[in-house]
Amino acid sequence: SKIKTPYIIYNSMLVKDENVALRGTATQSTRLLGNTNVLGIAINAIDGNRNSQMMAGSCTHTAQQADPWWRVDLLESYIIDHINIVNRGDCCAERINGAQIHIGDSADWSANPQAGTIDQLAAGDTYSRYYQRDVKGRYVTILIAGADKILSLCEVEGMEGLYVNVVIPGRIEFLTLCEVEVYGSKLD
Repeated sequence: SKIKTPYIIYNSMLVKDENVALRGTATQSTRLLGNTNVLGIAINAIDGNRNSQMMAGSCTHTAQQADPWWRVDLLESYIIDHINIVNRGDCCAERINGAQIHIGDSADWSANPQAGTIDQLAAGDTYSRYYQRDVKGRYVTILIAGADKILSLCEVEGMEGLYVNVVIPGRIEFLTLCEVEVYGSKLD
């Protein structure tokens, strides 16, 4: 698949922005149907494919659980400019509502500052968050807090940090992500 490289204008200067998540490694709290199912694996959210249909094989999917989370390790710390998260499009769009995004240098999402919340996102839509301040880290985590939750992501793209975490706190839910894109630059 093609790697999209958007351009962003800063103070009348055109800057090429790279999706650094494509080079990272992904993990999640659980996987739907255990370890034998290739659908729903964590790396699907950083494969560069924004397809939001679960059965197309480009979305993540946790088992239903309390506080499901997904994380990308960017392998080194970055200054994060913006992040894009593609929601599942074929069903269950409401599951991602309330998901928290944490970015920082700790693999433990709770030790990293919260860098956003997905209040509501329609099926197949993309949540985009641009950062005006310096957001740094190696890990980006997405979390849905609570009991009986599921997390599903279809793509996660692009903030400064070493880790990006997506978490659904406080409820049991599935977590499904179809793509996560993280755009940024290496720290000097």
